[in-house]
Amino acid sequence: MKTIFLHGLGQSARDWQPVTAQLDCAPAEIDCPELFSWAEPGQLTYSNLLAGLERHCGAQREPFRLCGLSLGAVLALDYAIRHADGPAAPAALVLAGAQYKIPTGLIDLQNLLFRLMPRRAFAELGVSKQDCIGLARSMRTLDLSRGLRRVACPAAVLCGEKDAANLKACRRLARLLPQAKLYVLPGAGHELNACAPDAFAAVLRRV
Repeated sequence: MKTIFLHGLGQSARDWQPVTAQLDCAPAEIDCPELFSWAEPGQLTYSNLLAGLERHCGAQREPFRLCGLSLGAVLALDYAIRHADGPAAPAALVLAGAQYKIPTGLIDLQNLLFRLMPRRAFAELGVSKQDCIGLARSMRTLDLSRGLRRVACPAAVLCGEKDAANLKACRRLARLLPQAKLYVLPGAGHELNACAPDAFAAVLRRV
């Protein structure tokens, strides 16, 4: 089964390499799109990324599962809710460091940090500083709470033990999704694909 890996806001597709290198599967079964390529410069909003994900998944001709971290996890969850009853529904979800109701304080803090960062820090992501700030702002009122019970596929919810900003939400998410299992990775922080790739890959092999 193909796995579509969705990276976080401060990442790119190559950040999945430490995880995918440990999976015993054919290259055709690994799909790591660059999320920010789905929106034109100056139009990097959450709704445009979700539309890009819908196009990407709609083009699949075989069963697939969605694996996302942070922003990627929110997109995966939103997509699964919207397409829970359709032919393009994912076969499974792997959600790492996920929020289902975006805490405005966390978004505001993230945007403050973005404003303090030099523009060159965003060059490797292929997006501008203003695009990242605009994307975070476009997620400020996002709330997926009402749709969680619609997600019938199996789901793994992962969070690092030291990811204080997201651990509580991940515990709740695992309880609210009908077929979810929670994995708290010992000693790990937020970017699990970078700080705990072995444990992340081990979970993927179970889902």
